[in-house]
Amino acid sequence: MSEALQRITVCGLGKLGTCVAACLAARGFEVVGIDIDRQKVESLRKGVAPVQEPKLQEMIEASGDRLNAASDLSEALATSQACFFVIPTPSLPDGSFSNDHLLKSLHEVARQVKQRGHENFLFVINSTVTPGSCDAVVKPLLEQLLNGKCGQDFSLCYNPEFIALGDVVRGLLEPDFVLIGESDACSGDLLSDLYSRFTANAAPVERMSLASAELAKISLNCAVTMKISFANQLSAVCAKFPNADARAILKAIGRDRRIGHEYLKLGLGFGGPCFPRDNRLFQYTAESVGIAAPLARATDQVNDNVNMRLLATVLSRTRDGSPIGVLGLAYKPFTSVIDCSPGVWLCQSLAERGHPVFAHDYQAGEVASSIFTNGRVTVCETPADVLQKDCSAFAITCPWPGYKDLFRSVAARGIPRGSVVIDPWSVLDQVPTALDKVRHVTGLD
Repeated sequence: MSEALQRITVCGLGKLGTCVAACLAARGFEVVGIDIDRQKVESLRKGVAPVQEPKLQEMIEASGDRLNAASDLSEALATSQACFFVIPTPSLPDGSFSNDHLLKSLHEVARQVKQRGHENFLFVINSTVTPGSCDAVVKPLLEQLLNGKCGQDFSLCYNPEFIALGDVVRGLLEPDFVLIGESDACSGDLLSDLYSRFTANAAPVERMSLASAELAKISLNCAVTMKISFANQLSAVCAKFPNADARAILKAIGRDRRIGHEYLKLGLGFGGPCFPRDNRLFQYTAESVGIAAPLARATDQVNDNVNMRLLATVLSRTRDGSPIGVLGLAYKPFTSVIDCSPGVWLCQSLAERGHPVFAHDYQAGEVASSIFTNGRVTVCETPADVLQKDCSAFAITCPWPGYKDLFRSVAARGIPRGSVVIDPWSVLDQVPTALDKVRHVTGLD
């Protein structure tokens, strides 16, 4: 096996890439992060997190002088043994992912690697790609650019991370498992050895072909989203049965070891930058080889229906044109990301129907404000401000812990009598609140 990996370049300093770079450095590796955004580079050089993510700043501070950043590839790759590519791969209309940004970065890095004469350099693709990309596109491109053979003159691995925004650092350091797609056994050995020194929990490593790993990544997310949609489908059925309790049912069946309780909870649908995209990518991939994907399609349909049920639940409990409060705009707590967010969708849907909307989020308010352009949605600075807007209904669309305190605060006493609080996540269950004069609804119609 080649010399153990110690000097790493991370290409792409977004929410995941910055965390990868900082965590590697905190665990003892020498890391240079590179990005075209000079503000991110300068911020990281100063020891300040360029993106918002819990525990990221701690990792940067623990890195000492092992973490650096650059805008110049020549500087970033001067002594590097490997490059991790954490580059956006945007969805295309047909559900596949575009490799354009990734291929551009690979081209530039390969050119530098060849100029510097780096031997046995390891290219690690962390970005999710359309299955088949590594074998059909990435490997031939690198062989052409480097004038060499993969597995002999350079190494290639596909290594997607299974993380959740708001919990990225823990997800990197304590993963359930590490997935490595390898072009050859020596490439996999290099990356597997790195992870043996990187993870804090001695996570098991699953090694397989490049194509298998590409499929494994999206398959895992499809399995999770199917579980979420199953819980929400059961919720819809129980809503039509008098005295049927979906939470009690899910708690019971989750005790079966074949099922488990993880993600088998009521709430709203799935969102974010990974689950919806990966589910559509699985559909595209299956259909591209002549296989129907009805489970993945049904998962999407149920997820869309959850939003419609949320809207119907709110509208059936409000007066036409009355103000409505929406608490939670991020797709999940502890992040500012609003991709496929139920809260944002609800705000837009209510505004289209003539309701003034007053919204709040602890982190996503600023980014959400930029897309609310019709003047009917006002993003408030504090959640207490929302409670003072004479709303006939309030919907908790993201289960931020702070909303528990909100409804037992003095501010909650100003809620108009007869208002309704729609709480799909049961944020307020078993919490003493000031809601004696309002209705508390946990289920969806």
